[in-house]
Amino acid sequence: MFERFTEHARHVMELAKQEAQRFGNEYMGTEHLLWGLAKENHGVAAATLEHFEVCLKPFRKEVEALLECRPHVDAVEKLPQSPEAKAAINAAIEEARQMHHNYVGTEHLLLGLLHDKETIGGGVLTNLGLKLDAVREVVRDIAARQHSEAETAS
Repeated sequence: MFERFTEHARHVMELAKQEAQRFGNEYMGTEHLLWGLAKENHGVAAATLEHFEVCLKPFRKEVEALLECRPHVDAVEKLPQSPEAKAAINAAIEEARQMHHNYVGTEHLLLGLLHDKETIGGGVLTNLGLKLDAVREVVRDIAARQHSEAETAS
């Protein structure tokens, strides 16, 4: 499923899984995906968050407190994704498709989280003032600029 994910997007997924395991959570949720995005400071999502002057570091304490009070499980090799996380990942894949990108990057994961503001990850982003359409527009601009710069360099 993740073969079309960029190196940075795969890193976000790995960071999300590590955080879920570190807290002994029984699944990986949107809060873990957001945590992964907060830790991955490369890629279009990081540039997009910077554009909107959004810093995800302060939310970490809030999420830590939330994760610590959940039931703990022993580390499992394959951590399941919550239905909400699956929906966000599927929305990210759809965002990439609609943008005619042949990859899924951190920017698509960010957009995927914004699809449902009722989830923890989507709610945090919405509370920080991010709106799906505005973020999508900035993502397109940044991605186009990076693509243009890459073509000029080669």
